[in-house]
Amino acid sequence: MSAELEIQVIAVIVAVACSLPGVFLVLRKMSMMSDSITHTILLGIVIAFFITKDLNSPLLIVGAALVGVLTVFLTELLNNTKLLSKDSSIGIVFPLLFSIAIIIISKYAGSVHLDTDSVLLGELAFAPFNRLIVFGVDIGAKSIYTMGAILIINLLFVIIFFKELKIVTFDPALAAVLGFMPSLVHYGLMTLVSITAVGAFESVGSILVVAFMIGPPVTAYLLTEDLKKMIIIDIIISTINGILGYKFAETLDVSIAGSMALMTGLVFLLVFIFTPKNGLMSKCLMKSKKEVLKRS
Repeated sequence: MSAELEIQVIAVIVAVACSLPGVFLVLRKMSMMSDSITHTILLGIVIAFFITKDLNSPLLIVGAALVGVLTVFLTELLNNTKLLSKDSSIGIVFPLLFSIAIIIISKYAGSVHLDTDSVLLGELAFAPFNRLIVFGVDIGAKSIYTMGAILIINLLFVIIFFKELKIVTFDPALAAVLGFMPSLVHYGLMTLVSITAVGAFESVGSILVVAFMIGPPVTAYLLTEDLKKMIIIDIIISTINGILGYKFAETLDVSIAGSMALMTGLVFLLVFIFTPKNGLMSKCLMKSKKEVLKRS
C-alpha cells in the first residue's frame, strides 16, 4: 500500500471513529464536552508517561481514559451544585486540568517527544512513517491498526448498546425506571470519547478531533430525525469529508487534518443552507410565504 493510500485510509478511519460517539454527544447537547475531554486527557497521557517512561505504552490510553472520565465527573459535580451552569463548569475544569498538563510537560518533559504543538495540531502526513512490525514483517502504518481497532470498538458499542443509548439519550428517567443505569451508559460513552481522542492524537491532534466528532453528526442531524439513519448518514459524511479533505490538501499542499476540518465545516454549511426541510433557505422561504399570506 502506498503512503498516499495509507494516509487516505487513516483519514477516513479517524473521521468515522470520532463521529460515531459524536452522534450521541450532539443529541445529548454535550458537544463542548468533547472539546474539554480532548484537551484534558493530555494530563492522563503525561502522568502515564512518567509512570511507564514509554510513549508507546498502552497505559497512556488507560491514563487518558481515566482523566476523561474525571473531567466529566468534576464538570457534573460542579453543575449539580446549581451554582454553575454546564458550560461554566466546563470552563473551570477544562483549563484547570489542561494547564496542569502543559506545566508538567514544559517543566519535566522538555527532552521528550511530547510537545504540545504535536498533540494539539497533529500531522497526518507523518502517520505512514510510524510502522507496525510483526515478527520482522512490515504490515503497514501503525495508525491504521490502532484507529481501526478503536473504530471497531466504537461501532460494536453503538450496535450492542443501541437500545440503551437511545433511551438514555432521549428519556433518562425512563431508562432509570427500566433499570438501564443511565450513569453507567453515560460514563461508558465518555470513556469511548476519551479513548478515541487519544488514539487520534498522533494523526490529527486534539483540536481537530472536535471537528470530526461534532461536525458530521450535526450535519446528519439536519438531514434526518431518525437515529439509525442519522448514524448511517454520519458515517457517509465522515467518509466524504476524509476523502475530500485529503484531495484538497494534496492539491494545495497544505495540512491534511486542517483540510479535513475545513471540508467538515463546508459540508455542514451547504447542508445548513440548502437542506429542504431544516435548511436556512427553506426556513426563509417559509417565513416569507407566511408574511405574504398575512398581508393578503
